[in-house]
Amino acid sequence: MSAATTRSRTPDRLCAEAVDLARSAAEEAAAPGVVGEHVAVVSEGDRVVTHLFECKEMGYRGWRWAVTVARASRSKLVTLDETVLLPGPDSLQAPEWVPWSDRLRPGDMGPGDLLPTEAEDLRLEPGYSGEDTPPPNSAVPDAVTPQALAELVEAEDAEETDRGAAPADGSTPLSVRGTIAAVAEELGMRRARVLSRYGLHIAADRWDESFGAKTPMAQAAPAPCVSCGFLLPLAGSLRQAFGVCANEFSPADGRVVSLAYGCGGHSEAAVMPTPPRPAPHVLDELGADAFPLGPADTD
Repeated sequence: MSAATTRSRTPDRLCAEAVDLARSAAEEAAAPGVVGEHVAVVSEGDRVVTHLFECKEMGYRGWRWAVTVARASRSKLVTLDETVLLPGPDSLQAPEWVPWSDRLRPGDMGPGDLLPTEAEDLRLEPGYSGEDTPPPNSAVPDAVTPQALAELVEAEDAEETDRGAAPADGSTPLSVRGTIAAVAEELGMRRARVLSRYGLHIAADRWDESFGAKTPMAQAAPAPCVSCGFLLPLAGSLRQAFGVCANEFSPADGRVVSLAYGCGGHSEAAVMPTPPRPAPHVLDELGADAFPLGPADTD
């Protein structure tokens, strides 16, 4: 260990003795009676010392007033550096700040609230990009360009108004008809981003946890939702595992439920089963058996 390191860890004697100077500075920054007993002396470096005092102010239990003093080399005059209020090891502090995106929980949004999504949100993937260039492996060959499609449409609709003017019926102008943007607009597929496979998986896990086969309601149900008449199947790949409950008396009404989920409101739960037919009697007490009145003739 070097001599400089040893000196920096040992409080300077003159700075350590300047307790009254440090206390007067703390009382000037706080108020008389708020600064408590002297707690400790901490060496900050060569001829730099911090004096710690208890804080008696309400609401700051365990906090300490820290007054740093120093002196120049070969000088006996101790000067004041700074005075701050710092938390101690047992102080009462506010919890660590958490960004709003991490604090947000399902159901926190209210009317008028906006929830922006990140540009690289893993739950989403690019959908319609807005470009007219056919994507790779597109059904439209490279030879048939969007410009050629637009010219073909314009030739077929030559009797319409001038090129670029909006038709009177409010349909798509000729200048944009036949493009990928126009086709996507007509089919309702013009979305910048769509749900990714990761987004599908986490949504399915969340729905299965709330309304899945392992819930207590499903364990006590007479039958699963896959055979219920109130189930509205979803579209796409989730159709094979989920649907929407349409039973107003079910706890899952209007919710996405797993096909393995179930409740007491199953559509067939109230259908009375056919009563079983009784088994035939082992001893027939209603019939009669014929017996001979005399011994059998052996001749």
